[in-house]
Amino acid sequence: MTRRQKTFRALETGDGSDGRWAAYAQPLWPLAEAWLTEEGRTEAGAQDARKLFEQHMPELVPVLDRLAAQLDRPEATTFLTLAALRPFFSGCTQIGSEGELLRNYDFAPDDCEGTIVRSHFLRPVIGMQEAAWGLLDGMNDAGLAVSLTFGGRFVHGPGFAIPIVLRYLLETCTTVDEAVARLGSLPIAIPQNVTLVDATRSRTVFVGPDIPLTEAPDTCAANHQHLPVPEDQ
Repeated sequence: MTRRQKTFRALETGDGSDGRWAAYAQPLWPLAEAWLTEEGRTEAGAQDARKLFEQHMPELVPVLDRLAAQLDRPEATTFLTLAALRPFFSGCTQIGSEGELLRNYDFAPDDCEGTIVRSHFLRPVIGMQEAAWGLLDGMNDAGLAVSLTFGGRFVHGPGFAIPIVLRYLLETCTTVDEAVARLGSLPIAIPQNVTLVDATRSRTVFVGPDIPLTEAPDTCAANHQHLPVPEDQ
């Protein structure tokens, strides 16, 4: 058996204005830039991504602009919307109950950014960072925790990559019910399962580009939803 080692880092970024976030994010740019779709590299595609972000995540627009300015790249704003990215699929497993959320990362160590970030963009949030400022999971100062897994179906549509959605929920919501209501209004690019926990509630929901938000029968998720997986998978 080959043993592989993964080194995780911890980072505090504050509100993203003092250079700490930029010092971390700038070296990631060659990889990040490769995630952009061909459409996202066009002026029209960039405008569409910006409009989608402004429409659905207006509270984070000042943070988006502040962070993009520090990257000083022509496509930085488009990338940071996470609304013009190539689809990516990876596995996880999670389970929640009132006040507790457990999860693992069922994918190669090299596919995990491996950075635990504490930030204060709109409010204190801590979580496992992905795609420069998105989150694979995290918790805010109100005690709301969220986590994601892939939904298991290889479909793709217009909408956000799920890491920025988790960031948005933790920046703007305080309870599970509030976060689920907000999540139901957001366009999601690929099928995802989201588990949400606060001190008194826990829920898992299925979301994706081709389904409405659907509650799971149990507060847990691996990499499938309520719909049958196609035969070719």
